[in-house]
Amino acid sequence: MIPRYSPKDVAALFSDEHRFDTMLEVELLCAEALAVSGVLPAEEVAVLRQRRPVIDGAFVADVETRELVTNHDTAAFVDAVQARIGMPEGAWIHYALTSSDVVDTALCRILTSAMDIVINEATALRDALTRRAVESIDWPILGRTHGMHAEPTTYGAKFSLFALQVQRDIERAQQARTAIAVGKLSGAVGTYSNIDPGVEAYVCERLGLVGVPSTQVISRDRHAQVLYACAALGTSMELFALEVRHLARSEVGEAQEPFAEGQKGSSAMPHKRNPIMSERLCGLARVLRGYLQAGLEDVALWHERDISHSSVERVVMPDALQLTVYMLRKATALADGLVLCPERAMENLNVNSLGLVFSQSVLLALIDSGLSRDDAYRIVQRAALQASEQRRNFRDVIESDSAVPLSNEVLDRAFDAQRLLTHRGRFLDALTWRT
Repeated sequence: MIPRYSPKDVAALFSDEHRFDTMLEVELLCAEALAVSGVLPAEEVAVLRQRRPVIDGAFVADVETRELVTNHDTAAFVDAVQARIGMPEGAWIHYALTSSDVVDTALCRILTSAMDIVINEATALRDALTRRAVESIDWPILGRTHGMHAEPTTYGAKFSLFALQVQRDIERAQQARTAIAVGKLSGAVGTYSNIDPGVEAYVCERLGLVGVPSTQVISRDRHAQVLYACAALGTSMELFALEVRHLARSEVGEAQEPFAEGQKGSSAMPHKRNPIMSERLCGLARVLRGYLQAGLEDVALWHERDISHSSVERVVMPDALQLTVYMLRKATALADGLVLCPERAMENLNVNSLGLVFSQSVLLALIDSGLSRDDAYRIVQRAALQASEQRRNFRDVIESDSAVPLSNEVLDRAFDAQRLLTHRGRFLDALTWRT
């Protein structure tokens, strides 16, 4: 991932230093398990931990140099570790293991840690949206369907629905974390032919993982599930950001992105206050969905294994996790800092809509008065068209129509926005995590 979108804490998890260090821990734990079971000499295995090499830039460089000879990165890693530990003890590194035992288990450990960060950041976004929902639940705003004025809703209803969707994403992320928090140390085709299953249990328990049946590699539907959780979060953030973009349009003006002192919206037009963060989130969500497609392609491998997934995962797994966390932090800042414009929202609702958003209320009032639904519909539709074409207030048109047998009291109720929003509290009731 390019540095611009790469949070340092997540990038560190996927660094070569951390990856090799995690692989080394798998190797050491495996040797210790074999020593406990009496397969390896305990006194020599104890030396492995004492001589544990430091995994730093020099170590990574040595592995890269060795790989030029071996043309096998895990073999190069094992050679570098054994050279630093020394013989005869170093010979017990990678004993009875195949590369995927180490690489897959280490990757799952790293992905589990990354998913912990994702879940924490997604929770922060949910909570930010929840705070804004509580704050603005009573602030009316035009609802829109097909991009057209519909009936009133509230800012808080919008925020509540975004929060509920992120909560579902959190649950998906938790499920994905469980799916990826696994390991395998079962040998060449997963049959434990040269290693006891107890070794896998020992290593995985100490890594916070669960040993699972596998072929030579852990099933890649688990990795695809992680990518789906990331893509789902990205799409939810896109939904929120897209709403901000629409509400920030000049002719709407019902919300604005936070704008810092000294910030410039355009290099050419000083008046611009563009929704750049929302646009960035919408764009990056597309990237996350692309990673998901690649992850799904990785699920179908030949027989007990091939490595067509390996090159893909080296790109998409680190990038997807880093990008997801970056987006979550930006989306949380956007939710916290979003400037709401309730006065403009009321102007759009009461003036610019011409009152047409109350057409259903008038329709129902006419039906209650005894008209058939079709007759009532035709009256309201005709009046709405007249109001729109003549730029007249819809209520004025309705009141001047001799075919409308409604009293002022009935019309007052029909054109009462607060009546339509009586049950807005149900949105907050659904936010069950709210304290």
